[in-house]
Amino acid sequence: MANLKVLKNRIASVKSTRKITKAMQMVAAAKLRRAQEAAEMSRPYTERFNAVMAGLAASAGGEGSPKLLSGTGSDNVHLLVVMTSERGLCGGFNGNIAKNAKAHAAKLLAAGKTVKIVTVGKKGRDSMKRDLGDHFIAHVDLSEVKRIGYDNAQDIARDVLGRFDAAEFDVATIFYAKFQNVVTQIPTAQQIIPFEAPEGAEADDSTLYDYEPSEEAILADLLPRAVATQIFAALLENGASEQGARMSAMDNATRNAGEMIDKLTIQYNRSRQAVITNELIEIISGAEAL
Repeated sequence: MANLKVLKNRIASVKSTRKITKAMQMVAAAKLRRAQEAAEMSRPYTERFNAVMAGLAASAGGEGSPKLLSGTGSDNVHLLVVMTSERGLCGGFNGNIAKNAKAHAAKLLAAGKTVKIVTVGKKGRDSMKRDLGDHFIAHVDLSEVKRIGYDNAQDIARDVLGRFDAAEFDVATIFYAKFQNVVTQIPTAQQIIPFEAPEGAEADDSTLYDYEPSEEAILADLLPRAVATQIFAALLENGASEQGARMSAMDNATRNAGEMIDKLTIQYNRSRQAVITNELIEIISGAEAL
């Protein structure tokens, strides 16, 4: 009977867990709609902005161009901005971003480069710190932020730009997950300093325009905004990817809990039947002995 009690308690425990995972799945689905809309609405602006920047960079490249475009002339020190979530229970979302960043860091270290790491999101910090704790220089905590806004991206951009102006690094790269659908989130690495147009971005034909003031002057003003814009787009993509990954993970967890309940119920019924059979045998044996 003790065994039956253990099985009964396990079934009740798994049922409670299934209720929690089902609720989390529904919450993630509701949040996903808003996060996906925000990410998709930002893409046309970001793509157009990058296209204009790529056109300006192509026409203004050379001597006298801003340092955010031309770089420091060296690539010895790399800053990696690893952007993950503040909360877990979202499958491999955080692990995939951290894995991508770790692989990039290992490649740079093998080439004799210096690596510095800034993390955005607690889960990325926890994952990266185990292997690359000596390379950490800062962490951005967004746990109290209810909804990601452009102000959050500007704060991160100001910190990165301040470090660049202080000559703390030569190249900056951000790591995040680009949202594709609920099942697929693509770990992405994007260089933001010196400015590099994202893959697939087509430069505007700048020969069609006369710029006033010069391309260099416009770039000096737009390049810091480009850094903030790319960081903001990455935060929005991460937000949608996180909710999509959590929705998928909780759906799988709910399904697995249901399968476990079915197996435990069968085991419970078999054990209960065995106990009843043994009791019947004892009663019959006792009656025959009389």
